[in-house]
Amino acid sequence: MLNTSLLKNSKTSILLAVISGFLYGVFAYSLARTDYIKLISLFGILFFFFYKLIQLNKNNFKFLVLIAFLFRFIFLLAIPNLSQDFYRFIWDGRMILEGYNPYLYTPESFISRGEFPINQAQELYIGMQQLNASHFTNYPPINQLCFIIAGLFAKKSIIGSAMVLRLLIIAADFGTLYFGKKLLEKLNISVNTIFWYVLNPFIIIELTGNLHFESVMIFFLVWSFYLIHLGKWKWAAIVFACSISTKLVPLMFLPLFFKWFRVPISLSKSQIDNITTNKKLKTSVFNGMPQLIAFYTIIGATTLLLFAPFFSLEFINNYSKTVGLWFGNFEFNASIYYIAREIGYWFRGWNEIAIIGKLLPAIVFVFILFLSFFKRNATTKQLTTHMLFAFSFYLFMSTTVHPWYIATVLIISVFTNYKFPLVWSGIVIISYLAYANSSHTENLWIIGLEYLVVYSVFIWEVFIKKRQHDQVLV
Repeated sequence: MLNTSLLKNSKTSILLAVISGFLYGVFAYSLARTDYIKLISLFGILFFFFYKLIQLNKNNFKFLVLIAFLFRFIFLLAIPNLSQDFYRFIWDGRMILEGYNPYLYTPESFISRGEFPINQAQELYIGMQQLNASHFTNYPPINQLCFIIAGLFAKKSIIGSAMVLRLLIIAADFGTLYFGKKLLEKLNISVNTIFWYVLNPFIIIELTGNLHFESVMIFFLVWSFYLIHLGKWKWAAIVFACSISTKLVPLMFLPLFFKWFRVPISLSKSQIDNITTNKKLKTSVFNGMPQLIAFYTIIGATTLLLFAPFFSLEFINNYSKTVGLWFGNFEFNASIYYIAREIGYWFRGWNEIAIIGKLLPAIVFVFILFLSFFKRNATTKQLTTHMLFAFSFYLFMSTTVHPWYIATVLIISVFTNYKFPLVWSGIVIISYLAYANSSHTENLWIIGLEYLVVYSVFIWEVFIKKRQHDQVLV
């Protein structure tokens, strides 16, 4: 009976995998993001099949690994159809190879003068569109290194460059799988949990398919988590700096390490609880401060070293202005910000994004400091849980939440008890309904539906659900 059941599951899994592969092919080569019915239908079916595949193959790790990467390679020859950002990636890489500092020039500054500094400049400019082309690049140096590699191997082909970028992203996902599995084993969490990220169609489509380099940032982030857990904090600091130098997001996690070093991981729960009355433990805590300072110093020095080839006063000015645009100019798929914006309309009669866009990050900063100094971060699970809350709160408060931003909370949630990011990864696709009209105007009822689902699961998990395992929040 057991063999019959296994055979049945095997046949079902292979069938689901084959159909999923076909649907990924349709998604990659026969979909426009304006075709919202097809988009939502394909994604919905793929997400359901993804869930069933994991459910049916709890003891077949190798099979899940195989199909996860076969699905990725289906996209190898595809041009991204949900995002134009990759055109800017190719532009930056080729600019560097031509001797230009990409942080000092906008594509529009060349095209408007009729100058074409790189191969296929006109095509890349049209592809990235005027909004992107009119701003300075905001991609950190590890990102730029990936763009350079694409330029080296495909100097005159856009699809060739896209292939190289995609191979780098797939390689990063291999790394995330490798170190994520090892960390889950150390934390005594089922290793199959990693497939909520690795096999997730949201990740395959948004990162591999649409060439978003959150995958590389996440690889370095998970690697650093693993090294930190092992106590190899010096190497972890270097790897963490590489994560920051791919995307700036991990910068917000730095304050959370304050108690990690001040309360050594070797201490038991009872020792941590009695830390204020134990002189020996007080001394141990005090001795953690030099390590904390060294950890931050290594991260800072490595990050500065990676940025050094591009450094200039003009670079600082351009980069800070570009990063600031995400808080004071751009709006997409927001939640709390949209409510605050409507309140501003009622009282002032116009959009107060310039004020709200500065206030919300300040609130996020205060919240992260609260997690850093008033919550326990003595274990890896506590640390990752508070990182999850920190970045989730940041997204809840943001003016701009592109779908691929969810990838970070999804991977962090793998090392915690929370599943609301998994739900978010399944519902966020409806934000693309904004592209169903020519003006790309968002339907706030659709955005409201997305966040109703996300906040409902979040509130249920965090405030209502009774936890049966070790409590990670104190």
